[in-house]
Amino acid sequence: MTYDYDLFVIGAGPGGVAAAKRSAQYGVMVAIAEQAQAGGGCVNRGCIPKKLMVYASAFARLQRDAIAYGWSKSEQQFDWQRFVTVRDREIQRLQQVQRQALQTAGVEFINERATFVDAHTLAVGDRKITAAKILIAVGGKSIKPAISGIEHALTSNEMFHLRALPEQIAILGGGYIGVEFASILRGFGCEVTLINHEHCLLSGFDADLAAAVHRAFDHRGIQTLCNTTIKTIEPVPEGLRVTLEGETATPLVVETVLCATGRAPQLDELRLENAGVEAKTAIAVDDYSRTSQPHIFAVGDCTNRLQLTPVAKAEGKAFADTVFGQQPQVVHYDYVPSVVCSDPEAASVGLSEATAHEKLGGAIACYQSEFQPLFYSLTDRPQQSLVKLVVEANTERVVGIHMVGDHAGEIVQSLGVSLQMGITKQALERAIGIHPSSAEEFFSLERSPSAT
Repeated sequence: MTYDYDLFVIGAGPGGVAAAKRSAQYGVMVAIAEQAQAGGGCVNRGCIPKKLMVYASAFARLQRDAIAYGWSKSEQQFDWQRFVTVRDREIQRLQQVQRQALQTAGVEFINERATFVDAHTLAVGDRKITAAKILIAVGGKSIKPAISGIEHALTSNEMFHLRALPEQIAILGGGYIGVEFASILRGFGCEVTLINHEHCLLSGFDADLAAAVHRAFDHRGIQTLCNTTIKTIEPVPEGLRVTLEGETATPLVVETVLCATGRAPQLDELRLENAGVEAKTAIAVDDYSRTSQPHIFAVGDCTNRLQLTPVAKAEGKAFADTVFGQQPQVVHYDYVPSVVCSDPEAASVGLSEATAHEKLGGAIACYQSEFQPLFYSLTDRPQQSLVKLVVEANTERVVGIHMVGDHAGEIVQSLGVSLQMGITKQALERAIGIHPSSAEEFFSLERSPSAT
């Protein structure tokens, strides 16, 4: 049978774009459909605009630090609308960069929604298109819990379209999205209450890392209510009345509520059943990103794997190499670094202390240090950094690296390469670092008293 395309990609986010460009390099005819803007959630509603907000919110504290370093005090005001204008201009530029990259690679970009008609046919706008192979890369979406009045709460998507910064905000969810927005908004001067139903922030991260972030939030004046959740949200003349239940039951009145309780695969209206693709909460795939249909594949946040932009890109490239390059590639998820873009920043690669005990069974040794970086020695900020290694005691192999502090993401992802090579604690001790720097602390860590 003759098809319109060798490969049709649904979704022009990081995974879809990476797969389309790499597949085109193998000489196949590729088209990609995107119902919104090129770049997907990362460029338009996630990583990029969020990181620009992180940068913007940091200047107030840096200006105060500058005074401690001898700079004259000056009155400066933050203009939210001006920032939004320049931020959105950069996002539009990146959208064009994505489209130009696809065009240069020879990939046809179709700015329409695509839905399955059958296993090889898609309805794309007012067209019917057939393809020999199809890749689903539609990403994820924000979700809200079933709470009375939850319709009055925003999700992370709407946070990028605020007309003005709220004076008070309640954030439901202590994962990385909630923590990041709490940090950003506090930097802008908002009163922030972070509400989390679990006993600590950043569940899934190393416990010492999460505790360090929590302590820093306390110092910054971010109110954190753990073992607590929202019962109801009700409009009142002053804003929104938030009724709580759990460890804290005192109600709040705030201007805005942000629901940051997680994301789910965006499978709405794909009509996967028409193609015979199995999916419950996510699209099930094998190690080579193949769905229940052998010619249909899926990568990125719409699958049941790690929801991270670099992971989606890696999966997209591996798909292309496997299917069109005859070079079977499997993405390994053991040593994928992750970062929480808060202030202070937190980053991890490998196993947490708790997970190491679960997976490795035997004795685990932990080495960690908390210290004040040199930068803060002249300021009035009680800013502490944390570095931690999780080590398999019998072999001295390092299995986890964790850090809280300035540039944690840059430092940890660089060290992460060593985990894949099986680096040992002794090898790190023999390394010579740069002084003075925070990263050098990893080379002189002593065993923590609680290690077992």
